[in-house]
Amino acid sequence: MAVTKLSDLINPEVMADMISAKVTNALVVTPFAKIDNTLVGRAGDTLTVPRYIYIGEAADVAEGVAVVPTKLTTDDETYTIKKAMKAVTLTDEDLVSAHGNPEGETVRQLGISIADKINADAITALLGSGNTYDGSASVIGYAGIVNAIDKFNEEINTEKVMFVNPKQVTQLRLDPDFISKDKYNGEVVMTGEIGVIANTHIVASRRVKLNEEAGTYACPIIKLEGDNRTEDEAPALTIFKKRDINLEYERHTLDRTTDISVDEFYVAALTNEGKVVVATFKATAE
Repeated sequence: MAVTKLSDLINPEVMADMISAKVTNALVVTPFAKIDNTLVGRAGDTLTVPRYIYIGEAADVAEGVAVVPTKLTTDDETYTIKKAMKAVTLTDEDLVSAHGNPEGETVRQLGISIADKINADAITALLGSGNTYDGSASVIGYAGIVNAIDKFNEEINTEKVMFVNPKQVTQLRLDPDFISKDKYNGEVVMTGEIGVIANTHIVASRRVKLNEEAGTYACPIIKLEGDNRTEDEAPALTIFKKRDINLEYERHTLDRTTDISVDEFYVAALTNEGKVVVATFKATAE
């Protein structure tokens, strides 16, 4: 009679690869974030990232009056590598008797859990941009998005992505100028993309949180590519990885349970403020 062994059900190397794939598929930041692996294998847990400071909005200048130049400045931001971690405990009953595929469900949920954390950190980093648009007098719509992307002051309207709260999706769909993804033939650029406004791909994300005190949503807009003639090539966001997904498991013989844990060492950093505009809109119409 064949005996089911724990090693038949839990293979750390295979599960780690599967979880890594799940993380990659669930990362909505992948199309615009640069993944930097230069820290892998290097000593230390901090890094210093230089970046240009946004020079601010242009001003009206009267005839014959000289404009006051603004000095282009840089600063350094120091980041500490963090460890994102999640664990699941499986009983032997789960592994050999449970309905369905408990080990497969464990892989799926651990992957999503790590991806959710990286997504949240990425949005937080983007919201640190000083390049902002105040559209809080009204809910999100075509005019507000166009005005927000004009803050990039582009010569060429490059592709962008904008993250919105799922509750803002209805407001957009009611706007006649919104082109939902079922109305155009182009391939979607990002996971969760719902449509396009003025060459800006709209993606719904629960990571865009309601500011309950102000009654607004802060929606980051990211340039997916730049104008090579006039713009710095540094990406809006960089995810610095210290180590890929690592999976370990521990067997507890007295209660016949197994702990499965995963971790990833990384940090999400805003590396080009000029490629990010944070647009604020009212949450609900009056």
